[in-house]
Parts: sequence; structure tokens; C-alpha cells
Amino acid sequence: MKNYKPKNRLVAQAYIDGVLDGDRVLLSRAITIIESNLDSDKILAKEIVQSILPSSGKSIRIGITGVPGVGKSTFIEAFGLYLVKQGHKVAILSIDPSSQRTKGSILGDKTRMEELANLEEAYIRPSSSGDTLGGVANKTGETMLLCEAAGYDVILIETVGVGQSETAVHGMTDFFLLLMLSGAGDELQGIKKGIMEMADMLVINKADGDNITNSKIAKRQYQNALHIFPLSESGWSPVVSTASSTNNIGISNVWDEVSKYKTLVEANGYFVKNRNHQQIKWMYNNINEELKQMFYGSKRITSELAQLEKDIVSSEISPVKAALQIIEKFKNSF
Repeated sequence: MKNYKPKNRLVAQAYIDGVLDGDRVLLSRAITIIESNLDSDKILAKEIVQSILPSSGKSIRIGITGVPGVGKSTFIEAFGLYLVKQGHKVAILSIDPSSQRTKGSILGDKTRMEELANLEEAYIRPSSSGDTLGGVANKTGETMLLCEAAGYDVILIETVGVGQSETAVHGMTDFFLLLMLSGAGDELQGIKKGIMEMADMLVINKADGDNITNSKIAKRQYQNALHIFPLSESGWSPVVSTASSTNNIGISNVWDEVSKYKTLVEANGYFVKNRNHQQIKWMYNNINEELKQMFYGSKRITSELAQLEKDIVSSEISPVKAALQIIEKFKNSF
């Protein structure tokens, strides 16, 4: 199956020209190739990404995550609409390695972002749901490069899943935004320290109606909580604000803070330093994924693994010895 070559594939230059011209149809088709696991598509994808590379990297990359029910889709649409009105082109990418059965919720998100999805200046696309977080993150990263080459100067990367997906998104963005709800006194106990440390900005969403007072209280509590953490290497002190996506209140302030952050980190050199670090980490992620695919893609290895599983269950070999044994056989196959 992996050697199958789809009949509707164009030559690489056609996709490259289409992406650089901002053709949304060819951009989508190029992303489909990047997400594909077919051997022929992998070769095509590498050529496309390598060719558009000089035209990428000119956007601000913003990671957005939030607790369930925080109103992420509504916020992203309001934020995206605001950015378009300011003259920006916005691409919204979703990373969700958490759902193999349902393939995430991006289609639902796209339906809920109907107004934004209909704008020529906005592009909404899910990342493929792969077998591993690293695989999904790598493909989302390449999709991001294509969107930048197509002229999108603001990239919003949304985490749909929970857990380590926030770390993956933080590792490919310039600015990390955490959406929260009011009622911080209770919720602070449930917030993972790691996510709080990653955040460049916390936005208390749904700060409207009866929630206005609670949101102001939550803002103070989150501000106090952030003082616990050491200053980021970027030199930026995380900020907390309130917003109402439905009433379009506080949305412009989010972009103001992103702009202040970008000005600071470009001036002190952290912006370039962080991007360089991410590029190197991306290389190692790709090495890990390629090795994993080579290992589990070997028929000899899968056959040996099936036997080792039986031997482990029957206590004929320990899991550690079995792992070392199969890795040794893999090394000797070269």
C-alpha cells in the first residue's frame, strides 16, 4: 500500500507555485501530501517543503490552549476576525493526537467558526491525527511552513487534545496563550504547573454578564499565582487579562500584548534564538519518528515482536531482555 502512487498527483513545482501564489486549493492539496504516509508522497512532500522554505518563517506563531468549556472556538473566531480586520492573513491549525477513533473535533470547530472560515484571508486546517504526538507535531510544523509561504502572517495553532499536546504546540510557537475560566480559587488546584510556566498570557474568557465580577477576582488570583514562577528566558513577564468572545470585549488587548511581546523578544534576540532552538529540536523529532517507522515497518521485526510477546507472557524472557534482543537484531540488519 505504501508504494501506491495516487493518479491525481501533480508534479512538485505545480504545488510549489500554487502555494507561493496563495492558491488555497493547491495549498490544501499540498498539505494532504505532507500528511500522507505513502512513500511516493513522502518524497514529493520533502521536495515541496524544501522549495518553499525560503518563503516561510515570516509569521508570528501563536499557540492557544484551554480547559474544556472555555470557549476556545468562539475566542479563536473572534480573534481571527479581529486580525483580518487589521489587515492580517490568518491560518488556524489544530493539533489533536488524543483521539484515534474520532479524529478530533476540528470539523466541528470549522463549523462553529463559520464566519471566519468563509473569509478569503483566513484558512482553517486540522493536523492529521497520527499514531504518535511527535508525528502529528512534525506534520503540523510542515503545514505551518506552507501556510507561511502562502502569505499567512499570523498562525494560530490550537490544541484540541489534552496532556502533552500543549508541550508540542509550545515547542513550535513564538507566543503561548492559555484560556481560562473564572472561579480560579478552585481551578488553581487543578492547573498543571507546566502549562502555567509555558504561558506568555492568560486570558479569562467568558468575562460577561454574571461572570464579570468572578472574572476580575480570577484575574487577580492568576496574577498572584504567576509571581511564583521565575522570569522566563525571554525576559517577558506573563500577563493576565479578561475577555468576552461573544461580546467582542478584550480581544484587541490580546493582540496588543502579542505585539509587545514580539517587539521585546526581537530586540533582545530571544525571538531568533527560540526559533533556532525549535528548528534543531524539530530535526531530532524527525529522526525519532523516522527510526520508529523503520523499526516497526520491518516485517522481520513485527514477526519477532509477535513471538517475543508470547515469550514474555509465558515468562520465558523478561521485557527488558526482550527489548534489548529485538533492538540488537534490528541493528544487525543494517
